[in-house]
Amino acid sequence: MAAPLRRGEHSGYEDFELGDGGGPLTEKLIALVLDGTKTATCSLLAEFVDEGREVPAVGSRWALIDGAGRERGVVETLEARVMRLADVDDAFARDEGEGDENAAQWRAGHERFWRRHVPHVELGDDTQVVAERFRLVALF
Repeated sequence: MAAPLRRGEHSGYEDFELGDGGGPLTEKLIALVLDGTKTATCSLLAEFVDEGREVPAVGSRWALIDGAGRERGVVETLEARVMRLADVDDAFARDEGEGDENAAQWRAGHERFWRRHVPHVELGDDTQVVAERFRLVALF
């Protein structure tokens, strides 16, 4: 189960979860957001259900919190779509900013991550994901 959401000390917004809950991957992904490379992220819909969270609404704002619990910025949701894993396209894969050139590379990496961190979810073409696009609106 994921760590409970925290609130940013500057903005008061809830945590925008990235990566592995505050470990090295989280730090890498935060750096990519801060430098403008990462403008999208994807989660399993089951993670939202497990945690009792709603799919983000367009215009929602979130605190970008690093592994040490410091708020580094605020992001705003531009788009949040529930879709089949098989329907994630190359453009979305590139917008995640993690170096994937196409959806096949993106999917392989995400499936490895999800198998480790969300092992109770069976992954396949029809697995529902939440594909979010966002923009950085404040730095701290």
